[in-house]
Amino acid sequence: MGHTNKIADPIQTYMAPGPKPNGLQAADDGLWIIDQGNDHVYKVDWKTGETLVDARTETKASSGITFGDDLVWIASTGSNEIFAVEPETGKTVEKYESPGAGVNATHEHRGPDEKKTVTGDHGLEWKDGHIYIASPPSQYIHVMDVSNWKEVHRFKAPGYRVHGIAWAKEQGTMWMADTSAGTIMRLRVEDSRCYDVFRVLDPVQVHGMTIRNNKIWYCDDRGPIGFFDVDMVPDF
Repeated sequence: MGHTNKIADPIQTYMAPGPKPNGLQAADDGLWIIDQGNDHVYKVDWKTGETLVDARTETKASSGITFGDDLVWIASTGSNEIFAVEPETGKTVEKYESPGAGVNATHEHRGPDEKKTVTGDHGLEWKDGHIYIASPPSQYIHVMDVSNWKEVHRFKAPGYRVHGIAWAKEQGTMWMADTSAGTIMRLRVEDSRCYDVFRVLDPVQVHGMTIRNNKIWYCDDRGPIGFFDVDMVPDF
């Protein structure tokens, strides 16, 4: 008999070097982190958390990171842009408009005297010259061709507040974290069909997310970085 739900066991490994880690990207030689508190990009040692790279960027309130075309790509939530930066220096190479920028759903119904802040995108992932951009305001994952910054596809992010995304082992599917719901689900990129879901209980809040050796790593924006001990095969 299958379980009614899966609950992940978060294994905290170390604290991030910066005050507010908000995006992760796995690489063979270390774990990339973007920090929303100081807008520094870090690379740390997988085992110890020791800082290997520490570079200031021109991004603002950054919230997602990935690697592609020998560049680090960062979602600058505060300026509603996606930056491409040099990995070792943080120097801006190019910047683009956030495709999903807008007003978060809970702010839509504010009165005329209340602020309706426009905010940008969060989790990023790279594949074959396309960047996949998770957007809380639009509640979609937007697929952008970086050669001309045109949207070639989008698919729905179920839930309220999509954040980290990571490629699944299974072809054509992606893991997606919803920070508010405390869920991580595996979706088909083609049409958002869901194949798996597990819950992450309080107090852990999943912001950044990445995957290495079929193990999902997370960062909580209060500092912890770790991975989930969870069955990666659904048993419903």
